[in-house]
Amino acid sequence: MSQQNRQLQKYARRQISKLPVWAVILIIAAVCGLYLLHEHTNTPDIPEGQLTVRFIDVGQGDCELLSTDGGTVLIDAGPTSAQYSLTSYLSRCVSQIDYLILTHPHEDHIGGAAQVIGNFDVRNVIMPDAVSDSASFSKLLDAMEDKNISGILAEPGSEYTLGELKITILAPLSDEYEDTNNYSIVLRADYGEDSFLFTGDAETPVEKELLAAYPSHMLDCDVLKVGHHGSTTSSSAAFLDAVTPEIAVIEVGKDNDYGHPKEKILSRLSEYTSQIYRTDTDSTVVLVSNGQGISRADQ
Repeated sequence: MSQQNRQLQKYARRQISKLPVWAVILIIAAVCGLYLLHEHTNTPDIPEGQLTVRFIDVGQGDCELLSTDGGTVLIDAGPTSAQYSLTSYLSRCVSQIDYLILTHPHEDHIGGAAQVIGNFDVRNVIMPDAVSDSASFSKLLDAMEDKNISGILAEPGSEYTLGELKITILAPLSDEYEDTNNYSIVLRADYGEDSFLFTGDAETPVEKELLAAYPSHMLDCDVLKVGHHGSTTSSSAAFLDAVTPEIAVIEVGKDNDYGHPKEKILSRLSEYTSQIYRTDTDSTVVLVSNGQGISRADQ
């Protein structure tokens, strides 16, 4: 350290020592506040002409972040137990969320949603016509009210565009399901020639509805977010015949009580895809698309 810098430091300490205690506290608080603001908003620039899809490790739950230079989409927000780690991770990636899509009101998909809404500039929330009496659902509605956000009802065929990224809602196709899982929003994301299919916890009855409602090219994709954490209730052979993914990603908690993913499903997926990723063994999975091909990137 130079002699000049030492003199400047001594001068600053002398000036601070002359201030009343309350003024010193205010200065420290202001500096800390500016630091935290910088940490929260100092997100990396998103490369032009690139889509980054993060399958975020939130334990036993779902959360996917799609980022392009045209905007961001967050699909689900994991369980309540991961809400703080999730917002910490998101703060390193984005400051604004154009669309928060909550596939269905189960705690492992919406538990962190209120925290996300409270900490980020969330422009739109898309949900199915399904409700829950859980505390996490009540907190979600309160957070939306506090931020004056009106939910958008998921309608099959609805499209949302952010630059070159196009989101198409495929399901739910009914409003009379007995199982809440089947209200899951199923959506397709297209970026150039690359495509992703996100299925929430949609089960076999919904897969049959999708096969009946859409031509094969609407279901065929490069990357499949595997339904219901790799449970045997989803990923039927007929559905995978239509989807034919090159990459399958399973969002699942390590040593979870459900035994997800099931070996039967892993075996079935291996017949259709060349690569299976799991958040319990691979942690957060990051895929990058340039519109003409998909590769894996660092977290």
